[in-house]
Amino acid sequence: MKAFVNSVRAFAREEDGVALTEYLILLALLVGGVITAVTLAGTNLAAVWTAWAGWFTTELAVPA
Repeated sequence: MKAFVNSVRAFAREEDGVALTEYLILLALLVGGVITAVTLAGTNLAAVWTAWAGWFTTELAVPA
């Protein structure tokens, strides 16, 4: 148990560990923001995606 506590203390003293932690927190905030935005706009996003897919297949279809 003492070795674990010493490892945690050493990790906290290192600047690399602090920088990594900050980047992980930033990444978590960004992922959370994207998930929230997609969840809130999910219905409208699905409608736009369906309309775009229909246009894409109609307008850019290979002539028969």
